[in-house]
Amino acid sequence: MNAEQAVAQAAAAYSNWGRWGEDDVLGTVNFIDEAARRRAAGLVRRGAAFSLAQRFDADGPQKGWKRRTNPVHTMTSTGLDAVYGEPAFPHGIGGADDVISMPLQCSTQWDGLGHIFDHGRAWNGRPADKVVTSEGDLVTGIEHLAAPVAGRGVLLDVAAVYGELPDGFAITEEHLTATARAHGVEVGRGDLVCVRTGQLARAKRDGWGDYAGGPAPGLSFWTAGWLHRTEIAAVATDTWGFEVRPNEFENAFQPLHQVVIPHLGLLVGEMWDFDALAADCAADGVYEFLLTAAPLPITGAVGSPVNPLALK
Repeated sequence: MNAEQAVAQAAAAYSNWGRWGEDDVLGTVNFIDEAARRRAAGLVRRGAAFSLAQRFDADGPQKGWKRRTNPVHTMTSTGLDAVYGEPAFPHGIGGADDVISMPLQCSTQWDGLGHIFDHGRAWNGRPADKVVTSEGDLVTGIEHLAAPVAGRGVLLDVAAVYGELPDGFAITEEHLTATARAHGVEVGRGDLVCVRTGQLARAKRDGWGDYAGGPAPGLSFWTAGWLHRTEIAAVATDTWGFEVRPNEFENAFQPLHQVVIPHLGLLVGEMWDFDALAADCAADGVYEFLLTAAPLPITGAVGSPVNPLALK
């Protein structure tokens, strides 16, 4: 079976088109209801907080592919201006300001529902050219997800169970279920699933190398059925591209993206940093937590930086 056939079969088998109505803009985030958030809030026992974001700075992993560069942070006014410049305000008050320039998917981020198409079709079967134009995502812009992405997070630390995964390691459904069993958790409806491969820890130790766009461990294409059947709201990994690279078919590029985003409506996170959280989970044996991960409400964006917070 080639990639074209595999994508077509998975798309037909796992499509959520129409599941939440023809006007839906949330996809699988619909699985997080108010009751799920109340239950997730009850997981906060100690008050411990963990940021799951990389730092946004010029020392990030990007190498310029598709004009994805690392953030450029510029100060527009500083303490030097306050001390040596002409006073801009009365009674001695001064301040600093800054700007940042960056692609929206250059570091820890969400892929929005308008990010990937399949044969010209976007999420829910809409024509891609009617959804995303030069003005942005006119239908499923990331701003629609600014409030609802908060619920039960589950860490599946595959690297802890199987060892630090080498590049090209395809994480299967069996790996995911065995990891959940080892951690004593069950994955289910509305969960925000965090899959740690250990690649980011390796990159932080050894240097970025080809982290952005190169070979990586990641989810196998054949996990599409598990991602659909478990009714999770989102999945995030510590890798650049979520799925295993090189991909599992010849002459293929990100075929799992091609199924799960436009057909399942699945929210996908990439380049998340789970290392501190993983150490804490290993110490206390608790692999579930409240996870809040709101994207920036950038009107019409097809992706967004995010600072996910895990609370235990």
